[in-house]
Order: sequence, then C-alpha cells, then structure tokens
Amino acid sequence: MSTLKFRPLSFGVTRIELRQGPPGVSYLKAVQALQDYPPRLTDRLQHWARTVPERSFLARRVRQADGSSGDWRHVSYREAWASAHNIAQALLNRSLSVERPVLILSENDLEHALLAMGCMLAGVPFVPTSPPYCLVSQDFAKLRHVISTVTPGLVFAADSARYGKAIEAAVDPALEVVLTSGTLAGRSSTAFADLLATPASSEVDSAMLATGPDTIVKFLFTSGSTALPKAVINTHRMWCANQQQMAQSMPVLREEPLVLVDWLPWNHTFGGNHNFGMVLYHGGTLYLDDGKPSPALVAETLRNLREVAPTVYFNVPAGFEAIASAMKTDAALRGNLLSRVKMFFYAGAGLSQAVWDSLTESQVKEVGERIVMTTSLGMTESGPFGLFVTNPNVKAGDLGVPAPGLEIKLVDCAGKTELRYRGPNITPGYWRAPQETARNFDEEGFFCSGDAVRWIDENDVHQGLKFDGRLAEDFKLATGTFVSVGPLRGRIIAAGAPCIQDVVITGQSRHEVGAMVFPNLAACRSLSALPAGSEHEAQQVLNSPAVRAHFQGVLDRLAQGASGSSNRVARLCLLAEPPTIDSSEITDKGSINQRAVLANRAAVVEALHADTLPGIFKPR
Repeated sequence: MSTLKFRPLSFGVTRIELRQGPPGVSYLKAVQALQDYPPRLTDRLQHWARTVPERSFLARRVRQADGSSGDWRHVSYREAWASAHNIAQALLNRSLSVERPVLILSENDLEHALLAMGCMLAGVPFVPTSPPYCLVSQDFAKLRHVISTVTPGLVFAADSARYGKAIEAAVDPALEVVLTSGTLAGRSSTAFADLLATPASSEVDSAMLATGPDTIVKFLFTSGSTALPKAVINTHRMWCANQQQMAQSMPVLREEPLVLVDWLPWNHTFGGNHNFGMVLYHGGTLYLDDGKPSPALVAETLRNLREVAPTVYFNVPAGFEAIASAMKTDAALRGNLLSRVKMFFYAGAGLSQAVWDSLTESQVKEVGERIVMTTSLGMTESGPFGLFVTNPNVKAGDLGVPAPGLEIKLVDCAGKTELRYRGPNITPGYWRAPQETARNFDEEGFFCSGDAVRWIDENDVHQGLKFDGRLAEDFKLATGTFVSVGPLRGRIIAAGAPCIQDVVITGQSRHEVGAMVFPNLAACRSLSALPAGSEHEAQQVLNSPAVRAHFQGVLDRLAQGASGSSNRVARLCLLAEPPTIDSSEITDKGSINQRAVLANRAAVVEALHADTLPGIFKPR
C-alpha cells in the first residue's frame, strides 16, 4: 500500500538556507522569496466582488423551526461586499474604534462573517470570542476577562435564547447588544437586520482607504493554556502576508477555485485566519459546517461531506478519526469526499497511525490512489501558518520548513532546541499587555514560541523540522533524567487508539513517569459492550474487564518499547471525570492544558505515585 501513487500535489518550498549564529544558535529561511501581497485583506473582497460577483462566497444550511437544518443559503461576493458596506456605515455611525471594538460572542454563521467584514471596511477591530465562555462556563470568568481586556463598544450574539444568560451576567447594561434573533429581558437590543439596512455612504470607502498594513483587524485570544487568555493583535499585514506565504507553500490553493467545508471555530486562528482568510484571499467558496467531531454533531459533518465535495480539506485529528471510521462503510461519503480533494491537512494535535491507515484504505478502495495528508506548525501569534511539510511522505510529528518570508531561529535551551519566529506574519504583540509582549520576544525581535524541534534528517536539512514537545511541559525526574512530554504523550495516544482521548504525563521530581489518561468513552463503551445511559456509566465502562485488559496491554507494549526511565510509563490511571473549560483544563477546540490538569488534580497525582489510587495499571 505504501508504494501506491499519490494524487498529484506540488509543494512550493523545497529548499532552505541555513546559517550559523553564535554558539547554540542557528537561522533558517526558505530560498523562495515572499512575493507581493495586498496592504489589506478587504482589497481581496473588493477584487472578487468586481471580477466574480455572483460566485458563492459563503454558504450555510438554513435552520428550521424544529432545530434541524435544511437547504444551503448562499451569499455571493457581490452580496457580501454590499452587506459589509451597510454594516460598516452602521459601525461608523456609532464611533466605534480600536479602543471600543466589536465583541462577537457566537459561533460561525453568515451574520458573524458579514459583521466581521463590515468591521474590516470600517477599520474597527472585531473580537471573535470562544462560545463556550458563554455556553459552557458556569462563572463566565473568562468572558469577563475578555471584556475587561478589550473594552468593547458593541456586543453581537446570534440569539438571545442561548447567549442571554451570559450577556446578563457579564455585559454592562450600558453596552449596545446586537442580536440576529430574539430580545433580552430587562434591556434593549438592536436587531442585526437594522445594521444591514443602514444605507452606506462614501464615508465607508474613505474609512477603508484609511486602513493599511498596520491597522488592527481583530484581537484573537490565546487558549489560556498557561494563564488567562491573552489578546493577540492581528493586523492586515499579518493576515495578508500569511495568506501569501500559504499560497506559495501550497500551490494547490491557486490551481482552481477553492471549495472548503469547514467547522473550525473563527475565534481560533486555524478556522478564523487560516481557513476563512484562505477562501477570501483566493476567491473560493466556504460551506459552513454546523457539525463537529463529537458524537452528537459528527453526523452533520458527514452529511455535508456527502453532499459538498471540497477541493482541500482541513480538520483536527478527532475529526479525521470520525471520518475514517465512517468511510469504512459509507460509500456515498467515500465517493463524494474523495472525488476531487487534492490535499488533507490536520493540525492541533498528533494524528494516530491507525487513523492514517484507515483513511488510506478507504482511498485505495474508492479511487485507487492516496491523498496527501499534510500538516504544519504555527500559533495564534504567527498568523498562524509557519512551517509546512515539503513532500507527500509525511510522518507523525513532521513540521517541515519555514514559509517564504519567515525567518526561523533555533536556540539551544536546556538540552532541547526552541523554535523562534520573525517575519511579516508575526504579531506586533499582545493588546494592553506590554510586559507580556516584551517577555515573549527576544533581543533580535524573534517571537519565542516555546515549541521544541529537531531535524527530521540531520543529513538533509531541506526536509525540515519535526516536533519535539513544549518546553513548558517537559520536566526532570528525581534522578535528573529529562522527560520529553510531547513525544511520549504522542506514543501513548497512538498505542491506545482509539480508546484514548488525551494524556497528561506525571512524574516531575519523582523517580518514575506516570500517565493520567482521559479515555474516549464512546470507544471504551464499544469495547466493553455495555449499554449507554446508566447513572455511573463512565466508571462502569472503565472498570469493565475488556477495557481494563486493553489498557493493561497498552502499558505492557509501551514498557517493552521503552529505552529508559524517561520514556517508560511505570504507572497509569484512567480519569472518569472529563476536563473542564472553567478550570482551564481544556480549550473549546479540545486541547489539553497539561499544567492545569496537574494542578487541579494534584491529589490524583499524589495517589497515583503513592500506589493508593484504585485501579492503577502497572507494566507486567
């Protein structure tokens, strides 16, 4: 199977320049220079509205009265341009500014997109905020933090029924609230339709021309994995340069009109900058997927992929896992999804080999060729696109080479190599946090990512870099042995697939490495053959003989493959209680905050290493 040909896909950057700096420091960049890019992203919206006015820009299924979804509602480039003009006028009428931006509370939808583009035309920053801060959180602490950081002048939410409680708890009654549907008890609100109906004047065109490369487009908040979320400044230069870097790194984006089917949330840089910006930059069509890689919502994603064939497809590993499983028996899904997709792309976490193999089997069965599965490394502060693999033979952990125009600095740090960035796609800093900004840039102006990397092949630097963990997560055992958390975590997840959702590594200043596992309860239930729905369902499933035998086998295999105490898991436990957003243990895109879990569950860590925790697994 490994020798089967790939569907053709070209790569733009295949050679890098490497130079040595002071001891322990080296620099690398792409040989290919960064080409010109527009001064503002709204120039691309204007261009497509003039050249392909009737092409569909955005599409989303219409929501029915019973909550189900119906046919697609399309918004053309002409309609988007006109609507954004009217909204921009409404915002200018309210004297909104960088000091009083627009706060967006709700998920991806057409109104969210049109409001964002209206903000861009008016030169008013917008702040897409994690919906779970309103819908999942019980104390609204992170929402209050966002509001106090950016001091919005207007707040938007899709509907009062879902967002009313958060608005009542955290939004000053003096602030104007705009709603797509519904009203708020005890306070006035503005209908989104009123913004759309505001007649645009020449003031909007003047406002757009007054924006430029250094104009702040939006504030994107970090996931808050080590502290409260920080507001990352995103400028037009950042966004446009990054899109041009992507275009040169991935020539497939320019070969035909793009079609994306995408659920990734716009409050994160992957969905909101990388994918939404990609469609706008290239004049493509974005189908908004109301599904998610969760048991309750994945059916909607599969339905959409049976109907709309993307030209490239982006998802997180959990999404590809669900798709791989469905394609085994769903011929309609296989046929449509694989009909014209040129590239799969994952990010956000490691993709297990089992999922990779399953996807390949479906590709062979359906089309007789393999689809390149690629990935990259970046972060909110880098736009996000930074490194990208340069050949189809991608292996787990590969990151590739820097995008054109981005310079990489590699710095020896406590036995590892830290990756640092400098280029036009790098944020100028954090909003209203000068000390945080200063702390995260070094003396040469490189952003310190905290990511550790190493060469894929030291004898061929043109293959680029691979991931070697997060510096902040790594630790030493009591013996002084260094534990590299990222690679070890990846091995455990791969060994336990599909029954492991995520893993937190323990053992700092102790004699042995431990692991606390967040299980994939659905996969474990399937293995246990127990029905769903009992009061103590999770614990019953995890205590079932089949599940315990599975994890004992995982730990035994890991121990057999270990080369020393730094990568030998000496004890493992299963956590029936899932991570929570309010405790900062998990982000809304599913990323685990290792340090928060260790702090919040310190008693579990102590019991695990003291052998007093029930149900501990140890290698046999």
